[in-house]
Amino acid sequence: MSLQPSNHLPRGAERRDSVPALHCRVIDALEDVPEGAWNALAGSEQPFLRHEFLLALEATGCVGEEAGWYPRHLLFYAGEEVVAAAPMYLKTHSYGEFVFDWAWAEAYARAGLDYYPKLVSAIPFTPVTGARIMLADPANTSMRRAIAAASLQVTEQMKASSVHWLFPDDRDRDALEAAGLSLRAGFQFHWRNPGFRDFEEYLDSLRSKKRKQIRRERREAASAGLEIELLHGTELSDDQCDAYHRLYSATYDRKWGYPSLSREFFHHTRRTLGDALILILAKNHGRYVAGAHLFRGSKSLYGRNWGCSEYHRSLHFELCYYRAIDYCIDNALETFEAGAQGEHKLSRGFLPVMTFSAHGVLHPEFRRAIGDFTRRERVEIGRYIGAMAAHSPFRAEADRERDSAHRAGE
Repeated sequence: MSLQPSNHLPRGAERRDSVPALHCRVIDALEDVPEGAWNALAGSEQPFLRHEFLLALEATGCVGEEAGWYPRHLLFYAGEEVVAAAPMYLKTHSYGEFVFDWAWAEAYARAGLDYYPKLVSAIPFTPVTGARIMLADPANTSMRRAIAAASLQVTEQMKASSVHWLFPDDRDRDALEAAGLSLRAGFQFHWRNPGFRDFEEYLDSLRSKKRKQIRRERREAASAGLEIELLHGTELSDDQCDAYHRLYSATYDRKWGYPSLSREFFHHTRRTLGDALILILAKNHGRYVAGAHLFRGSKSLYGRNWGCSEYHRSLHFELCYYRAIDYCIDNALETFEAGAQGEHKLSRGFLPVMTFSAHGVLHPEFRRAIGDFTRRERVEIGRYIGAMAAHSPFRAEADRERDSAHRAGE
């Protein structure tokens, strides 16, 4: 697919020396891309962009024709050299994205238009902010902007209604906005580690009420007498992966959903991603009764899902939050992202963070309407985050300094 200069490219971008003529190749199976070539662009900060993770989704049936996620990954060439790539999927629905556009699809239907198929640049089932335009030279802003704009041309050539970039990082977000895509805001709650020595020092940073709440919940979880294991992928057995998948799947069965990740996915990733995969499992008299799975990057921990077959008071908080926070402190990780939304996380030390998506809608009237909506929505999201931040569970710095001085004088 040739990308010629068009009205979609940023003004003057095609004339810059740093943006050569690009050729785009659409890849419908990641196994056709050499692992080393893809990972050289993806980097190592997050596991989700890695060839091993994305290939695991395809190889184990989590994405593909039956799932309605058709891989259409983009490779950009300058001559014979691969200079950029983007994970991309042709979608026939909006499940598994965590950026909700069902109302837009309904509006298209009322107008007698097809919203699907649409193009989505995303990590399936993973609401984690990160690079979506992966460049050989990440500092090349002109190249990033040209590729962002060219995605609209790709959308036209694929006969899709629109292109959606979900959870792009700051550099991609700026490039996508400069290319004329509409920015949409969302929010999550993230835990930050300023360098706590241990869990007790973290608790000491909280207001008294929140500190007591967490201590009570940890006591309640401990009172069940369960054996809790934290295992990396290299330590996991097939039986442990199978046990966790049964727990994970049962949660979706109870909620009338479907488990996006297959049993084979966990077997695949424990072999290919190794210590980047983490399971926290709870065992009752030799039988696994609850568990959570997480992924580790170079600086952050990412909580994904959990499941249980028995109810034990506060066990969810222990496995999904407190054991993970302990792990971050012990391993000097800077951030713990425990998944999308969840105001209950605030009282447990997770603060609100704005997230973004970018939307390129080809139909001119819908493009204007959606652009107006996303601008107004961003204002309201900003107000919401401000209101949540005003209820921070952390003590004021002056309170911590006063207590520190008091202890020093004892």
